[in-house]
Amino acid sequence: MTTYEMTTYELLVERREWAADGVVALTLRHQRGGPLPVWTPGAHVDVLLGPGLERQYSLCGDPADRSVWRIAVLREADGRGGSAYVHTEVRPGTRLRLRGPRNHFALEPAARYRFVAGGIGITPILPMLAAADRAGADWTLLYGGRTRASMAFTGELRRYGDRVTLRPRDEAGPLDLAPVVDDLPEGTLVYCCGTGPLLDAMEERCPAGALRVERFRPTAPRDGYDGEFEVVLARTGRTVGVPAGVSVLEAVRAAGVEVLYSCTEGTCGTCETDVVEGVPDHRDTVLTGAERAAGDTMMICVSRCRGRRLVLDL
Repeated sequence: MTTYEMTTYELLVERREWAADGVVALTLRHQRGGPLPVWTPGAHVDVLLGPGLERQYSLCGDPADRSVWRIAVLREADGRGGSAYVHTEVRPGTRLRLRGPRNHFALEPAARYRFVAGGIGITPILPMLAAADRAGADWTLLYGGRTRASMAFTGELRRYGDRVTLRPRDEAGPLDLAPVVDDLPEGTLVYCCGTGPLLDAMEERCPAGALRVERFRPTAPRDGYDGEFEVVLARTGRTVGVPAGVSVLEAVRAAGVEVLYSCTEGTCGTCETDVVEGVPDHRDTVLTGAERAAGDTMMICVSRCRGRRLVLDL
């Protein structure tokens, strides 16, 4: 579904607490009470902090509790302002606008899981652990961070006992991925979220088809056709030219088409748009290999066309 139809909610910050050094957790609810939209482990929401300040954060609470949502925000020294705003301006009683949820990192059914989290990458993994545990699956978590104090939600993880392995880098050095990926039993799914180098290492070592990842940062640009092409807007029949060096998103917005977008880096999924005809040149870090091969949808902020013409559901 084209995402500009997604609903926006105004929620109240009910609670603000430290989940770790530099990580603040926010619990949000409807101002007038009532249930929040259903979500599943791996989902994230867009938080609209102000004009030009829109960020995505994973839901890390209990999907069964529809009275509240919880997100956790790491303050990034070299960030673009979103995390600093949350840490300095958002308090209990603050009203925040949120959009979503959406899920491109869904937990698929399996008998065995291996979870790997790096730093704030624990946030989408946390509700997955609870779901896997309730399902009676065989699972383990390898969780690394800079220091023990910087690793969020370690108190909540204690209830899982020795299924969880904590590896602070200042105590244990770099994460040893061998126990996770070597001799992986057939049918095991591996879920990983964290830094780019961690995800790159997992992609290099994991068996084909076993790994599911979520990235916070874009990967290196992919080779492909960067010249001009046409986009036909299926809802009106209008044709919009996309010049070289201009994204589909920029071109359609310049033509007056209202579409949702956020990161403009191909990592959040906000601008996902259905493809009616044509072959997209995928350059995002959201879609799986199978979804790219199907070509049914694309992230118009970064992806282009393998050819001269696309027809999009706009």
